[in-house]
Amino acid sequence: MSTPHNSAARGDFAKTVLMPGDPLRAKFIAETFLENARVVNEVRNMLAYTGTYKGKPVSVMAHGMGIPSVGIYSYELFKFYDVENIIRIGSTGGYTKELKLFDTVLATAAYSESTYALYQNGDTSDIQYPSAELNEKLRQAAKDLGIHLHEGVVHSGDVFYAEQRTNAHTDYVVNERHCICAEMESFGLFSNAKVLGKNAACLLSVSDSFVYNEEASPEERQKKFTDMMKIALEAA
Repeated sequence: MSTPHNSAARGDFAKTVLMPGDPLRAKFIAETFLENARVVNEVRNMLAYTGTYKGKPVSVMAHGMGIPSVGIYSYELFKFYDVENIIRIGSTGGYTKELKLFDTVLATAAYSESTYALYQNGDTSDIQYPSAELNEKLRQAAKDLGIHLHEGVVHSGDVFYAEQRTNAHTDYVVNERHCICAEMESFGLFSNAKVLGKNAACLLSVSDSFVYNEEASPEERQKKFTDMMKIALEAA
């Protein structure tokens, strides 16, 4: 079987899929960490691979940028490819002074202004949650690896280039909704998992900061976010 966005056959994906936004990051993970990795999807260059990690089947597939994109790819994996667990491994902009470049964040919830959940399934909530069981596995994996995790609510924004972004809105997101960082996908992923009775989680590497004047390069985003990759693979 296939979908309009995925040429893989049923059974090509492992039960657990790691999902970065960038297809080149998916390629890097497969080539660096997986044994006997094979390409299972190349449609739209949204690369997907399946191999083994420490003898266990694991898949990695890119999901693109934004809630609509991750919404399509994660829904298809859950619904049509019998995937049980998706761990998003993405980049984030830090809202707080505690978050430094390349720190790792575990999302405990995702707040968003998005109408994705409302129009997809009638859910009026502006906050979605990850799997508690999957999050606990990620905590344990980080502890075993000696990697510190920052935890908190993430802000899943719909707009990257906001013409009318105001300090008041940022203050609201940080102070009233208690978001510690910004990204653009977890809200949709968590919503799909809830609707379909699956498990989803999100690990993020800090790529830039709203507090400090620092930013990772595109190459660093592809290849230097290895802490979150190792944690996700160990949990998988």
